[in-house]
Amino acid sequence: MNSCIYRGTVRHRRYAPVMHAFRYRTFMMYLDLAEVNELFEGRWLWSAVRAAPARFRRADYFGDPAQPLDTAVRDAVAEQTGRRPTGPIRLLTHLRYFGYVQNPVSFYYCFAEDGTTLEAVLAEVTNTPWGDRHAYVLPASAGGTRVRGRMKKALHVSPFMPMDQSYVWRLTAPTHRLTVHMENHATASRVFDATLVLDRVPMNAWTLASSLTLYPMMTAQVVIGIYWQAFRLWLKRVPFHSHPRQRTSDGYVVPNR
Repeated sequence: MNSCIYRGTVRHRRYAPVMHAFRYRTFMMYLDLAEVNELFEGRWLWSAVRAAPARFRRADYFGDPAQPLDTAVRDAVAEQTGRRPTGPIRLLTHLRYFGYVQNPVSFYYCFAEDGTTLEAVLAEVTNTPWGDRHAYVLPASAGGTRVRGRMKKALHVSPFMPMDQSYVWRLTAPTHRLTVHMENHATASRVFDATLVLDRVPMNAWTLASSLTLYPMMTAQVVIGIYWQAFRLWLKRVPFHSHPRQRTSDGYVVPNR
């Protein structure tokens, strides 16, 4: 089985216009898309085919729900890079817990046919509460062990961040440890970064049950955390930037869902 659980921490740090930082524990599912349909068979708390306390639901993820998820990801990577991944596609994400899902970002790791050489990563970013999505495709470096990339910000995510920024991404191929580091840059200066550091845990009856026990309301934790940190930023008088749909003069266009 290539699917597993990753547990660890996520850290956010803001450098301007005020300092602001926080860290919390989290877990994420790492799913080989070829294994999803059979992955949770016999586990009544988990499912990919029916309602359950923890559920993988195709419509929650990238592309047309009528299209297989791995096909949608391969098509998007091919369109943006000119090269279609032919190996496994493995998804790092939060599932739908107790009927709700909240994924600030899901990562689709696209491998070569050997299943170990990383070819690209598709990062699917969503925003709260607007429900928009945008996919950034990041080609892997030579050797297929790391991903590094810089690109223009294309989706309004936080009302405390303007659109006129760029992202710098650094990711490692998932092994016993997985890291994701993303920075927001305004002109030449870093104004924000987020770092995810997770350790691999095998997926079995015990680790699945303990994940729900240790983190029983993962979706609520993510949502409450977003709004709590937004409230703290408001108290610090960080400038507010409205959603581009609410503007008529700046020319920003939010990508279609």
